[in-house]
Amino acid sequence: MPELWVQSPGKRKAKAKHGKSSEIGNKGAERTVDQAECCQPAYQREPGIPRVLQDVVDSARELTYARYGGITVVDDAGSFEEFATSGLTAKERLTLAQLPENATLFRHLNKVGETLWIDDLPGYIRSLGMARWRPPVAVRSLLVAPISNGGVRIGSIYLTNGDESREFAREDEESLELFASQAALVIANVRRYRYEQRARADLEALVNASPVGVVVFDARTGAPVSYNRETLRIIEGLRDPDRLPKQIMEILSLRWMDGREVSPEDSPLAERLGSGLTIRAEEIVIEVPDGRSVTTLVNATPIYSDDSAEMQSVVVTLQDMTPLEELERLRAEFLAMVSHELRSPLTSIKGSATTLLDDTANLNPAEVSQFHRIINDQADRMRRMITDLLDVAHIETGTLSVSPEPTGVADLIDQAKTSFVSGGGGNDLQIDLPPDMPPVMADRQRVAQVFSNLLSNASRYWKGSSTIRIAAERRNLHVALSITDEGAGVSSERLPHLFRKYVRIEGDGGGREATGSGLDLAICKGIVEAHGGRVWAESEGPGRGARFTFTLPVAEQADTGWQLRSDRHSGQLGQEEDEHARILAVDDDPQTLRQVRDVLSKAGYKPIVTADPQEAVRLMESERPQLVLLDLVFPDTDGIELMQDIFDISEVPVIFLTAYGRDLNIERAFERGAADYMVKPFSPTELTARIRAALRRQVGLDHDEPPGPFEMGDLSIDYSRRRIQVGGLEVHLTPIEYDLLRVLSINAGRALSHDQLLRRVWNVTTAGDPQVVRTHIRRLRRKLGDEADNPVYILTEPGVGYRMAEPGGADAGDP
Repeated sequence: MPELWVQSPGKRKAKAKHGKSSEIGNKGAERTVDQAECCQPAYQREPGIPRVLQDVVDSARELTYARYGGITVVDDAGSFEEFATSGLTAKERLTLAQLPENATLFRHLNKVGETLWIDDLPGYIRSLGMARWRPPVAVRSLLVAPISNGGVRIGSIYLTNGDESREFAREDEESLELFASQAALVIANVRRYRYEQRARADLEALVNASPVGVVVFDARTGAPVSYNRETLRIIEGLRDPDRLPKQIMEILSLRWMDGREVSPEDSPLAERLGSGLTIRAEEIVIEVPDGRSVTTLVNATPIYSDDSAEMQSVVVTLQDMTPLEELERLRAEFLAMVSHELRSPLTSIKGSATTLLDDTANLNPAEVSQFHRIINDQADRMRRMITDLLDVAHIETGTLSVSPEPTGVADLIDQAKTSFVSGGGGNDLQIDLPPDMPPVMADRQRVAQVFSNLLSNASRYWKGSSTIRIAAERRNLHVALSITDEGAGVSSERLPHLFRKYVRIEGDGGGREATGSGLDLAICKGIVEAHGGRVWAESEGPGRGARFTFTLPVAEQADTGWQLRSDRHSGQLGQEEDEHARILAVDDDPQTLRQVRDVLSKAGYKPIVTADPQEAVRLMESERPQLVLLDLVFPDTDGIELMQDIFDISEVPVIFLTAYGRDLNIERAFERGAADYMVKPFSPTELTARIRAALRRQVGLDHDEPPGPFEMGDLSIDYSRRRIQVGGLEVHLTPIEYDLLRVLSINAGRALSHDQLLRRVWNVTTAGDPQVVRTHIRRLRRKLGDEADNPVYILTEPGVGYRMAEPGGADAGDP
């Protein structure tokens, strides 16, 4: 680091010309040199910009015989970071810092790119239009030098004289510039040291908080140099209380999964793990002589010197495999339990079917009916188990969909009570429901599943004729629903694990034995979180009952009102338009065409069927159907290309009915404007429901049209003509894209969730796929010239959905 504040003898002589003896000047210079000599080691020991600045400004003022001095440092954003003065009293400094016009002056001076020498400071201030400027002391002249490092301005240094002081000389200007350059180096070094220390502290904190153990070994001695908190936790079970962590590492044995084993006597631990080779994801059992062990997943990387000639250290990461082993054990038990649970109904079904098929069995009608009931009940039991497995799979992959609608809390509880009693629940139910409960956003079927699982869980562990209590409570933007039982209770150690997969509550001997798949509570957690709520359990301990609580968001009144309007319009459409709609079905499979024609005819539609894509285009022009069912692949053409030909004739909803169910095909179909997508084999009920939804959405667009066009920046929407323009140029959208933009613009300024958009644009009243919305938003943004990283028209609301910027709002702007 360069010496600080050392002036040449020539500079000291120059000061003597201005009425000061050379002795005084030399003393000042000698004092400054002493400061420089003692300042550097102190700075290295305890760096700090404020102390350095004070040394700089004091030395600069003394060597130039200025009356006052000051120095400012700015951060990367140009804001003042540090401020030091010399020659001012504490009161004068406070006054200087508090006056707004002083801050304005300093900002102006900090922008000056070179040394500024002002003989008449008050006059200069007036020329800047700051007539009201009142300094805390009398000043006449000013010297300002920029402090820069690497071409970047990091501050300024100031010297001022009063009326009674001498004039500044050229030597003073040169001295100040030298101080500025020295100060720049020191400040840059202090900042660099500070950044390095911060980066090192951040890295150490990151490593220490890592869920993976990290150990650094000295390659020469094999001794551990450093290790993090997770490493201590992993070896804690192997360490005797009287042994230090470093000592336990000296007696560890390593055993690889292929049978290789190395004892402590063979080689140092670092050599065993490193050996100059890189280890990647090796399962290694770490043991101590008394037999205790832990299985870990090990990675080891040798670190060499700069010339790559010598290995200096070995960095080893350890991941405790115990939780994974426990999970594998639970999964194995779960698979065994599921196999047993599925085998029981299969055995009943097989036995009943065998008896019915036995020609020698002399069965009366009552016995035949009983066997049929057994087959039906056991098939339902298997279906419920398979449904639970599918729900868990959807929860794990994040694809569990819910379709929340404004629903009364009383309706949900009444449905849960009815289902519990009709299902054979033997407990008394006590309901505590305040009269002013607001409606909640809930998927009725899914929330009924949550209630069913929680009530079954409470009933499973009840004591005698205990009562189960259902209660509701308003909590800000959520409603909390709780189920409380007086059963076996749960220990505090097991409470955090109740909602994990494969976990079942074990009885305490006084209740019933644990039954079920162990998936019920995990499914409850997934469903509640998909609604935007949370679920938890409370218990005072074994034998003292438990309370399970989950929350659902309160429904917005505006959304409730829209839903009522939508229901009215849907009802009108179903009676007036739905029954007479003409539907064109195009498929090269005759059996599918026959099945579709029968389904459409029974549902009251007028089916038009063809296996020829070219004829389908002619039928579009002659028959003018209200909806089209398309296969995805034809011998000579592509279904998506055929859909574009159909759109050229009429903007009707197109539903793909195909055997190709890959995500890429589905995404491509939706991107090109498909209204829906179904995979064969299909359910007739689901097909007619999706057709009704598509037709309802198409006709429902004529209701509640805004009275005028929508204007925001370059975007213009003419609802009456279904015309979109950006910057005066017309943008062609598919029917789905137009409907999506229309709903967002009508609700400009308000965030709409994926489920709300699915309901309003696609009219999906059951669980829908949010990816459908994301795909169309991405395509719509591209057509509008909206950048996903910096959108202007369609804004993303994280965790919610999307929002159209409100015209004239704070987030609206030009693209």
